[in-house]
Amino acid sequence: MTVPGPQTSARQSSLRARNLALVARTVCASARPLSRADVAAATSMTRTTATRLADELVAAGVLAEIEPDGGGRRGRPATPLVPGSRLAALGLQVNAGFLAVRVIDLRGRVVAESLEYADLVGSDPARALARLGTLAARVLGGLPGELRLVGAGLALPGIVAAADGALLRAPNLGWSGVRPADLLAPAAVAGLPLRAGNEANLAARTVAEVAPGRPGPFADFVYLSGEIGIGGAAVVGGAVMAGQHGWAGEIGHVCVDPAGPACRCGSTGCLETYAGRDALLAAAGLPPASTPAHLAELAAAGDARARAAVTAAAHALGVALAGVINVLDIPTVVLGGHLAQVADLLRPELAARLRARVLSARWTAPAIHAAPDNSAPGATGAAYHELAAVLADPVRWLG
Repeated sequence: MTVPGPQTSARQSSLRARNLALVARTVCASARPLSRADVAAATSMTRTTATRLADELVAAGVLAEIEPDGGGRRGRPATPLVPGSRLAALGLQVNAGFLAVRVIDLRGRVVAESLEYADLVGSDPARALARLGTLAARVLGGLPGELRLVGAGLALPGIVAAADGALLRAPNLGWSGVRPADLLAPAAVAGLPLRAGNEANLAARTVAEVAPGRPGPFADFVYLSGEIGIGGAAVVGGAVMAGQHGWAGEIGHVCVDPAGPACRCGSTGCLETYAGRDALLAAAGLPPASTPAHLAELAAAGDARARAAVTAAAHALGVALAGVINVLDIPTVVLGGHLAQVADLLRPELAARLRARVLSARWTAPAIHAAPDNSAPGATGAAYHELAAVLADPVRWLG
């Protein structure tokens, strides 16, 4: 008789881990509840194996069972599986105009949240993050006792070092060389390690996924995050293209006119000096406290300055996005933030500019979409990012 050695045991353990992850991802990716037989068919596992693995995941809270719907069929109906509700992640966001805290479970539901509007341009990082920590501690204090937090993520509007989560530079906040993990008290993140990332990259996840592990309508797209400035991300196959250092996607600082206005980043003529929220409102003759909705009303009513501001923003967007599409061959554009609120105004002029500038437009016309309404998509994306780790390696959460 052959006794299994360490290598055989390791291979079996690795295979079990991969299969657990496959079952978890299969259930979470489905738009409808799946039976154990459905999982077996979708994963090419035996019914016995799929059932055993699903039972383990249900016991751990990664998956859950719901009441079966007989549907008028004879016989005992199968028990459907859905993502669990006992595991959740904490998503935080600092932006130039607000602080956000959001707890989201594996079903994509917001369990608890808090949003606090504030002018953080030129703010002190330590004070702003202490304020965020107080907000987070308040939200965490009200969570159900059975909820288990699996991770904490922070979305920041700037260049974030992937290696250690340091915010190297955030021009619109006026922050440089900030280490958020050192400034947030452990109670603010439930004692979990904090993973910081770029706000636009994380917000793009909310378009790539409609819930943790469940694909959204587009697998490949260019995402623009519109706030005071403009962030961006390129998504291919549902995954954000981070670049060598994690700094890819800074579309807001693509130059659309070298002789254009000075930008907070130190350059001139950047896209966000024409299409950022503050720039767009100022060009329309509106104060910073105005809303994109007010701008849209004026433009729709024929106000000359408002329409000229929208045209200039669309032109700048067309120049920047045409370059991105020509280089990356990703003809789907998703506008988020304030750009989503004025997407209907921007679309005709922007589409015309892209048709004229994108080399492949004759065969595949670029498509322009507005992102779903979300008050803090970076916080949501940060939570999704943490929950993705559960689906990638659910073994850690068993037992």
